[in-house]
Amino acid sequence: MAEYDYDLFVIGAGSGGVRAARLAAELGKRVGIAEEYRIGGTCVIRGCVPKKLLVYGSRYGAEIEDARGFGWTCEDVRFDWPTLIHNVHREVDRLNGAYTRTLESAGVDRFLTRASIVDPHTVKLADRDQSISAKYILVATGSHPAIPDVPGKEHLISSNECFQLEALPDSIVIIGAGYIGMEFATIFSGLGVAVTVLYRGDQVLRGFDMDLRDGVADAMRDRGVDLRMDCNVASIEEDGGGYRVMLKEGGSMAASLVMAATGRLPNTAGLGLQQAGVELGWNGHVVVDEYSKSSVDSIYAVGDVTDRMNLTPVAIREGNAFVETVFEDKPTAVDYTFVPTAVFCEPEIGTVGYTEEEAREMCRVIDIYKANFRPMRATISGRAEKVLIKLVIDAETDKVLGCHMLGPAAAEIVQMAAIPLKLGVTKAQLDATMALHPSIAEEVVTMRHKWEAPAPIKGSDAAA
Repeated sequence: MAEYDYDLFVIGAGSGGVRAARLAAELGKRVGIAEEYRIGGTCVIRGCVPKKLLVYGSRYGAEIEDARGFGWTCEDVRFDWPTLIHNVHREVDRLNGAYTRTLESAGVDRFLTRASIVDPHTVKLADRDQSISAKYILVATGSHPAIPDVPGKEHLISSNECFQLEALPDSIVIIGAGYIGMEFATIFSGLGVAVTVLYRGDQVLRGFDMDLRDGVADAMRDRGVDLRMDCNVASIEEDGGGYRVMLKEGGSMAASLVMAATGRLPNTAGLGLQQAGVELGWNGHVVVDEYSKSSVDSIYAVGDVTDRMNLTPVAIREGNAFVETVFEDKPTAVDYTFVPTAVFCEPEIGTVGYTEEEAREMCRVIDIYKANFRPMRATISGRAEKVLIKLVIDAETDKVLGCHMLGPAAAEIVQMAAIPLKLGVTKAQLDATMALHPSIAEEVVTMRHKWEAPAPIKGSDAAA
């Protein structure tokens, strides 16, 4: 008789948990997984996938307008929110089924209920009295939207509720200007909603390269989004059929809806982690070592619940590395350098590697190359659209430390740029690469002139 019911029990069936469960089961291990909501996790059910579909939907209005410059006559153009959100839900349902079938075919036992940890080798399921034992427990419970603690916070919606709206609001105030705030500002404004974004910092998208931050802020303002920096919310009050947001700096604004996009917090509450001896970090995240092992030898954690690099592909890679480490006797640590990421706002951002600000702190000398131009399609459509491509170079080694892009297909281009950066490409090697013309991406290999910061204005010129 086996010492444990399972070799591995996974709590949370998101991208990282499903990957780890499937791979371990394919190695012949006895695997169980518990999920209290829907198999697929945040990314598939209420995150990356439905959000990207809504971004696609929000772009068609501008593209229809652009089509006029190319000779298309567009009359009687209408948008129907129920059609879009119904089709998004249908795709989410399909993916939920696909993830479920993946676990079924691998032989993973599925428990659609909440699970908590009793001790280092025991899991308790909410829908039954009997506990389950496991040699290893993997926590992959992800994260949830953080709601700011202000008076009237009960009136706030989060990104979760955006996917359940039966009708579009006339106006919305979004609190927060990180990637979630910028993406939903793009979605709502593209669908005709009046959007105001409030942020306590001095510029949107903290942590990204400053040129990208400045560029996306200018572009979104040009598209009609009201971005207000250095704003702190004092309270949210009901106001007729909508809400009024009061600011600490004075003044207020009315909106049909108010959305919190102020970050996410790890899902660790009520899991029994601390009682089992697992160390938790400052915001409740599971503290792990380079192999995703917690302070308890039999309990591991991957994905957003560890608050390392909260991206779906990273959670999947961590799930892979966990299985290799624990079940294949190949200790594998995930390399978090040169991880590409995107912000699906309008215009789109793609970035990989170090920002200019980070590179200046780690290198003695850096070189900057920039291409800032109008894309070819905008010369006919008439849209005031710009593309920015920026390379950050270690001047002593000639290695490319960062590639940052703002513009159409930025995510697709930067994904491919991530490969040579990961391999240690130099600027000379990029220069030796033949360009594909005409394309936006050719600018990555055709920039020859270093960017020089403009000299400060002095004397009478400054006074003028």
